[in-house]
Amino acid sequence: MKFVLRIVVIFTLIFGLGISARAKDKQNKYASIIVDVQSMEILHARQIDGLRYPASLTKMMTLYLVFDALERGELGLDEKLLVSARAARTPPVKLGLRAGKTITTRQAILAVAVMSGNDAAVVLAERLGGSEAEFAVQMTAKAKALGMQRTVFRNANGLPDDGQFTTARDMAKLAEALLRNHHQYYPYFNQKNFTYRGRTYTNHNTLLGKVDGVDGFKTGYTNASGYNLALSAQRSGRRLIAVVLGGASGRSRDSHMTDLIERGFAVQKGIDQKRAERFALNADERKITNIKKPTSKRGTIQAYTLRASHNTTGTVRVVQGAHGFKIPDQDARQNWAVQLGAFGSAQAAQSSNHIARADASLRVLHAEEIVIPVRKTNGVLYRARLAGLSFEQADYACKTLIARAQACLVVAPN
Repeated sequence: MKFVLRIVVIFTLIFGLGISARAKDKQNKYASIIVDVQSMEILHARQIDGLRYPASLTKMMTLYLVFDALERGELGLDEKLLVSARAARTPPVKLGLRAGKTITTRQAILAVAVMSGNDAAVVLAERLGGSEAEFAVQMTAKAKALGMQRTVFRNANGLPDDGQFTTARDMAKLAEALLRNHHQYYPYFNQKNFTYRGRTYTNHNTLLGKVDGVDGFKTGYTNASGYNLALSAQRSGRRLIAVVLGGASGRSRDSHMTDLIERGFAVQKGIDQKRAERFALNADERKITNIKKPTSKRGTIQAYTLRASHNTTGTVRVVQGAHGFKIPDQDARQNWAVQLGAFGSAQAAQSSNHIARADASLRVLHAEEIVIPVRKTNGVLYRARLAGLSFEQADYACKTLIARAQACLVVAPN
């Protein structure tokens, strides 16, 4: 009995610590990221892997699955969707849909994209998932397939739920996937107004038409999340995605986002002109200084910079279908990697990544799993790497593996 009680206590402590750490992570609401869509480079990053509440940015995934269904022919834009009693009871912001009535798919999409209608999101979820809970499972599965490794959805509209969380990096991945896979539906996010039953609703994204190039995506707010905003902007044929989470107010969030967009385009222009050092943003938004590569010392693993793709058969492929982001040199402190070996098949490399990443003792649970095909004279080898780490994290993981007589190499940012 004492043994069983001891096991229960230990399990409770471990589980409780995990929940406590997750809750503490989400107490810090702020995070932000800017990505150059063409190059997939991160131009600005701050707390991009910290767990945050998505609020109504959740609806971007709801619409992603709706667009998927439209493309498969499983849903029609003019199809009339039945409003359930549960959907009608959804808390505001809402259209005020009444149980037993109908709304077309097109109207529901506009309600979600423009005025962030919570009830319309539930109607869409119930149509595609049978229930909102089942639809949320589909949302989370799609998130994993898109490489949103730290995102879990529990509902279709972003109303408060302690178990629903995401990161700035993950929301940028979702935004990029919407642009890449459903660009024909992107104009829904650009509508400034939406009229339903004689009432006109204004888009909550007030930067539309005010900031040069801004043409879409979503706002979000709950008490727990703070003021969130994901948007995209295009100038001179170049497009950026930007995400700000946890703003103190709508006005301060919009002001901060405007500043990030302006400087993001400056960084992108500087990179294009090979003068990135004059414009680079670091995580603290101070002028960047050159980062010296760690020197080899006794007891320290030598870090090698492996320049990408001079002998590869293709671009880096992130496991689980993620469309990876490359972090340029000027913001490379969190882009170290651990190479676990080279394997004869992609499956073997993926398996090595999965096993290592799941090993809590290595402290790499947040790492990106990537597989790089490398052409050799006698065929193709597949490098297995865990990326997105600081040097300290990569160094610790590699030392731990080497102590177990397992192969390992710390890889510096390109």
